[in-house]
This record gives sequence, C-alpha cells and structure tokens, in this order.
Amino acid sequence: MPPSTSKPTRIAVLADSDTRWKWGALTAARIAPGPSMEAAPGEAAQVGPELSGFLLRGRATPTARQLAEVGVRADSLREVTAVEFLRTMAEEEYDVLVLALVGGGVQAMLHGLRRVWEGRERRPVVVTGYVGVVYEKLADGLLLRHGADLVLANSRQDAERFRAVYEGVGADASSVTEVALPFLGGAAYEGEHDPSAKQGRRPYTVVFAVQPSVPDSRRDRTYLLDRLIRHARLHPEREVLLKLRSKPGEHTTHIEEQPYQKLVQRLDPPANFRLVYGNMGEVLDRTDLLVTISSTAALESLHRRIPTVVLTDLGVREVLGNHHFVGSGCLASWDQLDAGHRPVADEEWVARQGVATDGSYESAFDVARERIAKLLAASELPPLAPYYTPATAPGYLPGILARHHLGPDGSPLPGAPAHDKEPGPVRQIVRRAARGAYRHGVQRVAPVIRRMGEL
Repeated sequence: MPPSTSKPTRIAVLADSDTRWKWGALTAARIAPGPSMEAAPGEAAQVGPELSGFLLRGRATPTARQLAEVGVRADSLREVTAVEFLRTMAEEEYDVLVLALVGGGVQAMLHGLRRVWEGRERRPVVVTGYVGVVYEKLADGLLLRHGADLVLANSRQDAERFRAVYEGVGADASSVTEVALPFLGGAAYEGEHDPSAKQGRRPYTVVFAVQPSVPDSRRDRTYLLDRLIRHARLHPEREVLLKLRSKPGEHTTHIEEQPYQKLVQRLDPPANFRLVYGNMGEVLDRTDLLVTISSTAALESLHRRIPTVVLTDLGVREVLGNHHFVGSGCLASWDQLDAGHRPVADEEWVARQGVATDGSYESAFDVARERIAKLLAASELPPLAPYYTPATAPGYLPGILARHHLGPDGSPLPGAPAHDKEPGPVRQIVRRAARGAYRHGVQRVAPVIRRMGEL
C-alpha cells in the first residue's frame, strides 16, 4: 500500500562500495515522498524514511571505517550476496528500492527482482543512477540500468544524453529523471583565509583530491605527488593536503593498485604537506583551492564556489575523465598553479552540470519525489522490463547474470551461495581471508607481474 503520513516510507538500498553506499543512502533520504527529509552531506538523517541498507558482498564491500567516514546511518545494515538479497526482497515489503550498483549488478538485480515479484499485487518502486560524472561507457552503463522505474540523471546535460541513448535504441526513456548529486551542500566559500595564520586563522589551504584508479600508473602518480610536494615547498605559508579515499588494504568503487600512501613514503615532503582522510565535505570546509584530475569532488567544490582546478599535466583525455570539464574554465596545469593562477568557473557550464550555485539545489529532487509518490499511489505497477532480455541480448545477458549466480530467467543457478541462513563464524573467517588475499594480489602481486611483463 502507499505510505501513509503516520508511517515512514520504507526504503531499501543495495550498494556494492563505500561511494555507492553514500550515493544510495543520501539519494534515498532526498527522494522519499512527503515533507523534506534531506540531511546535510556527511550527516545522518534524523527524521524521514526507514532505511534498510544492504551491502553486496564482493571485492569492494566497504569496511566499518569506510562506512563511518561516509557518515550516513541506516536503521539496519548487513552484508548479502545477490541471491540472499533477492530472497529478502521476496519475503519483506518495501516502498522504494535504490540500486546503487555498477551497471551489471543493476541488470542482474532487475532480472532477479522481476522473477521474485512475479504475481505480486504490489512491489517497490525501483530507482537507480550514477554516483558522479558519467564520462565513459555511456551506452553500456545506461542500457544495463534500463528497466528501473526511475533512472536518475545528475544534471540537465546527463538527462539529455540518457534520453538520447534510450530513444536511439528504441527503448522507453520515460524513466530518466533529472536530479542532482545528493551529497552537494555545505557552506559557500567566503574567500581566502589569512595567509599569515595570525589570530587563530587557518592558512591558505590547497587540497589535492585523489582518485583510486585515475591515473593508474606508478609513474603518473609519482609525478603528481612530486608536483604537489613541489607546490608545498614553493609556498611554505600554505597548507597542502593530499585527500585520500581509502587506506591500504581497503577498496573503493575502483581498484587502487598504487596507493599514494605507499608512494609518498619514498619522498621527503615538507612540514606543510600532510595526508588527510575523512568526509569530503568536512575537508572542503577549510579549502581555498581544490585540485584534482577529474574527481566528483570537483563538482562538490564548484557547488560551494571554491576555486577548482582540473589538471591538464597528463593531458586532457577520455581515459582520465578530465575531458568532461572542457568548457568549465577549470582546466589548468601545476606550472600555472605554482605561478599563482586562480581559475574562474564558467557559470553556464556549471549550471548544465547540476551544480546549482544559485540556491535552486534544494528543489532539484522535487520531480523525483513527485514521480515516486505517484507510482506508490498507483493501484498496480507493471513488471520490471529491462531492455536486455534473453531474446534481445542472448550473447551478453547470460554472462552478466551468471556473475551474480543467476540464470537467464533470473533464478539462482545450481551451486549459488547458500541463502537460507546467515554465514557461520568459519565462513566469515574464510570470506575475510579470501578478500584480504584478493586485495593483496591486486596491490602487491599484480603490479610486480605487470612490471616483469614490461621488461
């Protein structure tokens, strides 16, 4: 039944990494029908929907530290396999389900959910989308997400691109719904801090926001570190921070084979250079200049009107994702920054990216809330209808589903992980050991083998 005013909206979020959990949980708070239920980025929602969190077991399942850093609390939170999650969805009732997964995971869940909800009079409204900037695999990722009731686009530009892809292949594009990134917010930038740091004022602070997978080579990462440290030496009056996403051994949305923490150990940074972790919003509270290759942190910074630089030192290339910022006014090199360059963002470009600096951000989720409320009020929702089916993609879809132990019809494959009970102590130990071995292989063994292959 549709949620009543006396009963909180029940929302489930399935996520496969720390970043996607952050996106999914904050999105859930913002799209819940009814009065505003939004929480500031980095803060737990004190009122609003009843949130059940599910973490899809895999290489990037977030650790307790990563979950705490995100700063979003759920009424319940547990780790599941795909098959375990589908069983839960068959047994429990929710109003809204947010799939905060990579494209293949979304597609597998859509087919699995279609099967477990078959014949049900009521089912949850299914929502999915992207964590940040969509700069690669646009058609592939979008078609894997097709079939959800709402496919959220983080900007006007993305909404136009998404509809064009769906309409171009003859798929229904009505699910595309323009919103914004759910974690934008925080105090607007008020100008530089006192460089002399007198009377308790903070020094001018430069923050380099890293990405786990861009760039991926040791050479490029060492170059960026060298330039960051050189900038710190050239400006001893500044505080220069290296903002890290994860600690060694932890994984995020992307694999990090060359952690900056290890690379910096071989260098000799000055006293005004240091590493920082924590919530990005809290770091931006003290930032005067945000520098990155192409991180979504750039959009958070632009939303606050903080001077923001997207580096060109390694080229403006699709593989880096910084091509997305062409026309932004933010592209610059370390040489320019060392010489005192301060970028000025192009207002029209910023507006098209959903980075509302004019105060309209708070209404960015109104349309999504209205659409969800209308769907919840409907007497019946049609079955989920993904674009990919065994008939339209017989050479592609089975492999996508099999990676999540599902057959072509969305049912569990023989030998799928047990889903009739919680894992015992022995299974938990084995899983932790296997995950640790995988991460060791990615961060230690794989780079060595790759270097040997280049000899």
